[in-house]
Amino acid sequence: MAKSRGENGPRAPAAEGSLSGTRESLAPGPDAAAADELSSLGSDSEANGFAERRIDKFGFIVGSQGAEGASYPLLHRLEEVPLEVLRQRESKWLDMLNNWDKWMAKKHKKIRLRCQKGIPPSLRGRAWQYLSGGKVKLQQNPGKFDELDMSPGDPKWLDVIERDLHRQFPFHEMFVSRGGHGQQDLFRVLKAYTLYRPEEGYCQAQAPIAAVLLMHMPAEQAFWCLVQICEKYLPGYYSEKLEAIQLDGEILFSLLQKVSPVAHKHLSRQKIDPLLYMTEWFMCAFARTLPWSSVLRVWDMFFCEGVKIIFRVGLVLLKHALGSPDKLKACQGQYETIEQLRSLSPKIMQEAFLVQEVVELPVTERQIEREHLIQLRRWQETRGELQCCSPPRLHGAKAILEAEPGPRPTLQPSPSIRLPPDAPLPGSKGKPKPPKQSQKEKEQWKQAKASGQLDKPPVPSQAKVAAAAGDACPPQDVPPKDPAHQDSAPQDSAPQDSAHHHSQDSAHHHSQESLTSQESEDTYL
Repeated sequence: MAKSRGENGPRAPAAEGSLSGTRESLAPGPDAAAADELSSLGSDSEANGFAERRIDKFGFIVGSQGAEGASYPLLHRLEEVPLEVLRQRESKWLDMLNNWDKWMAKKHKKIRLRCQKGIPPSLRGRAWQYLSGGKVKLQQNPGKFDELDMSPGDPKWLDVIERDLHRQFPFHEMFVSRGGHGQQDLFRVLKAYTLYRPEEGYCQAQAPIAAVLLMHMPAEQAFWCLVQICEKYLPGYYSEKLEAIQLDGEILFSLLQKVSPVAHKHLSRQKIDPLLYMTEWFMCAFARTLPWSSVLRVWDMFFCEGVKIIFRVGLVLLKHALGSPDKLKACQGQYETIEQLRSLSPKIMQEAFLVQEVVELPVTERQIEREHLIQLRRWQETRGELQCCSPPRLHGAKAILEAEPGPRPTLQPSPSIRLPPDAPLPGSKGKPKPPKQSQKEKEQWKQAKASGQLDKPPVPSQAKVAAAAGDACPPQDVPPKDPAHQDSAPQDSAPQDSAHHHSQDSAHHHSQESLTSQESEDTYL
C-alpha cells in the first residue's frame, strides 16, 4: 500500500495498487455512484429519508447493493448469542473493567479466554480502550486531543484526508452522508494524528482503522486507540517507506511454509510477492476483508494478544484458499491466484469457523520475533539499514500495560492491629529501657560524688528493675532509690569510710547479680 502524500507527492494507485481488492472500490463505478447518491442527501440517515430503511445491529443498511453486500456476505447468517449468556458475559466484563489492574496482574489468561469468546457489544468500545492502553494515554494527556483538534493542521494532509472520507464504509449509518457527524469525527481524528506524529503524516490505511474505532467510541477515545495501534501494535506500518509491512510480509511467507507447505510452494512457484495479497489485510487489520461479525471477533483478540492474531488470520486464509490440490486447479497462473485470494470463500471467513481456526493455530510471539530477526538480517544484507527506526512492537495488552502502567492511587497505611500507646511491640528484641531517675535521686548522687563518698555506681532498687523489664539485667549507673523505699530493696549500707575499701567486692557482687538476672530473663523468654 502506497503512502498518500500531498498533491505533488506520490499518490496511491486507485484500482490495482494501494487498496486493491477493497470492497469499497476507490475507482468510480456503480457502487460508488450509489454511495454518492446516498451521501448527497444530508448528514444523518434518519434526517435524509433513511428512517424507513432497516439498519442491522452493527449499523449497516440492510439490503443495500454495493459495498455492504460485497463486504459482508454472511451478515444475515450471524450466530446469535443467547440473551442469558450475553447478560452473564456483560456482568463478568463489568467486574473485570471495574478491577482492571487486578485482573491484568493475576488473571490475564482469563481475560484472553473471554476475548476469544467475544466481548459483549455493549462493552466492546470500553474494553478496547482498556486493552489497548488508550484509556491510560487519555489520562496521561488530558486536553491534548482538544488542542490538536483546534489546530489548523497541515494543508497537504487535509486535502488527502477529505477525499478519503466518503470511501470509508459508505453504507454504514455513521458515514452514509457527506459532512455527517461520522465523517466529521473521522476527519478530526485523522487530522489530529498528522499533528501528533507529523513525521508520519497520514496513510490511507489509517482511515478504515479510525472508522471502526469511531463506531464504538467518541472521537477523543478513538484517537488514543489509533495512537496505540500505530505505535504499539503495528509500529512502522504507516510510515512513508512501509518497511515494517514489507518485513512482516516476509515473516508471513516464512511461517506459511510450516503451516501449509502446499500453499507456500504454489506461491513460490508463481513468484507472487506477499505484498500483493497481505498489505490490505495487515494494514487495515482485515476491516475491509472479512464479514463484520468476524472483523469484530478478530479485533477483540487482536487488542488482547497483539499482532500474532493478524498473522494467524492471514495464515488461516492462505491455508484454506490455496492449501489443497483441488483448490489449486483453478489457480494456474499469477492472476488467477491473486483473484482467488481477493474473493475468498464465505465459509472460511465465517465467524465461528475462522475464530476456532485462529485460536488453534500454533503460532506464537516467540516464533514471530525469531522470524523477524532473520528477515531483518536478510534485509540489512541486501538493502542496508532500515530508514524508518520504529519502536519495538508490543504483543498485546499485558505487554502494553507493563510498558505503560496506569496511574495508581496513593496507598494509605491502615494497620490491622491496634496496640495501647505504652504496650511493647510483639516480637521486640530490644533491651528494656532503664528506669528513670527522680530529681531527688539525681541530687543525692551528685552530692555523694562531689564529697568523694562514692566511687562506684549505685545499685538500682529491685522494684525499679522489675518495673522496667521484669527480671532483666539492671543497669549499673542508676542511683539508689529515695529513702522512702529503701526498706523494700537490698542496698549497700557500709560506712562511708569503708566504701572505698569494699569497692572491688561490691563490683564483683553486682556482676554476679547481673548474671543471675540475665539467666532469669532467658529462662522467662
